[in-house]
Amino acid sequence: MRIARRNRNSALITLTPLVDVMLILLVFFMVTSTYLDLDMIPMVEKGDELNPTAPSTGTDGITTLLISINAAGEARFQGRTVTASALAEALRAQPDAQVLILPSGFANVQGLVEVIEAATVAGITNLRVVRLKAAQ
Repeated sequence: MRIARRNRNSALITLTPLVDVMLILLVFFMVTSTYLDLDMIPMVEKGDELNPTAPSTGTDGITTLLISINAAGEARFQGRTVTASALAEALRAQPDAQVLILPSGFANVQGLVEVIEAATVAGITNLRVVRLKAAQ
């Protein structure tokens, strides 16, 4: 007696559609993302005196405030280390100012989030996070 075997149609799972979808998503997010134009930030010319404790006023009349974050996650504003609540109080006095946040290369994310939250609580709407490029 002869037993006939059925041909099994095994379902092949290919990764080609997954790779195609991921490539399309990558291209989509690259095209739709925006980049910070650092040429719009007022810079100090060589020979000008830089006072980091004083807020600067650009040519358009908007006050620019700089908040730096060190490696320990502590915020420094106008030359002194401040807590998140003290930072919110200081920023509340100037709600129309442009705030630049400059985290150090080793700053933790929690410190950055605390500074952004303090600025948001103070009513700041013009907020940017910048980083410096390493010299080549």
